[in-house]
Amino acid sequence: MQTTDDLAASRYARMRWNTPLSEEHAALLLQRLDIRPGVRVLDLGCGWGELLLRAVAAGGVSGATVTTGVGVDTDDAALARGRALAADRSLDRQVTFVEGEAAASRESGDRVLCVGASHAFGGTADALRALAESVRPGGRLLFGDAYWEQPPTAEAVEIFGEKMVPLADLIEQAHGLGWRVLHFSTADQREWDDFESTWRASRQEWLLQHPGDPRAADLQKELDDRLREYVGVYRGILGIGYFVLGRA
Repeated sequence: MQTTDDLAASRYARMRWNTPLSEEHAALLLQRLDIRPGVRVLDLGCGWGELLLRAVAAGGVSGATVTTGVGVDTDDAALARGRALAADRSLDRQVTFVEGEAAASRESGDRVLCVGASHAFGGTADALRALAESVRPGGRLLFGDAYWEQPPTAEAVEIFGEKMVPLADLIEQAHGLGWRVLHFSTADQREWDDFESTWRASRQEWLLQHPGDPRAADLQKELDDRLREYVGVYRGILGIGYFVLGRA
């Protein structure tokens, strides 16, 4: 029988990254970030750092000029996964993972990533305000954040909170805080469906293999509740946008 730690570790095992984002979409965002040899990439709320690792690899090396990266997160298991991935790709000398609060970090970068982590700063506006201190002059920020794609129901607001706004308002918040939108694109329905499915996938497999385990009933309820919420409450209602931002 698997241990509790094994079951916990399976939570994100089938996920490429913890956001609705396809390979093609990610490649587009990294292209728009214009990562060049020698830049420093900072990922605040990095998880296991898959996007950070790809960003550093995209920057590459030119002679003695090396692209480097730092990932900050509070999840020690995710950080351990990130370090292992970096070693597997021979990026462990270029990428460092640091355990800590994203909002408390004093790190800076030429290219900063903050995807799905605005809550760590207190919300969208607070995140955009704080991240201005993390982006070096002439740098760029990849900011991924949720918004209401359609008017939410009371149940959706109860789940995701009252601070979330429509896409147009999110863009106006960025403008009001001195950011220029160099690029934006949004997750499509297939990206959302894949994200939600992979979030459940490895633990669904565990349930099929361990139907008699004493933890199975609670896990089944958690996964079934999440699926019902997704399909019945916020599928097509909750969106996520990816913004490449710059400032004077």
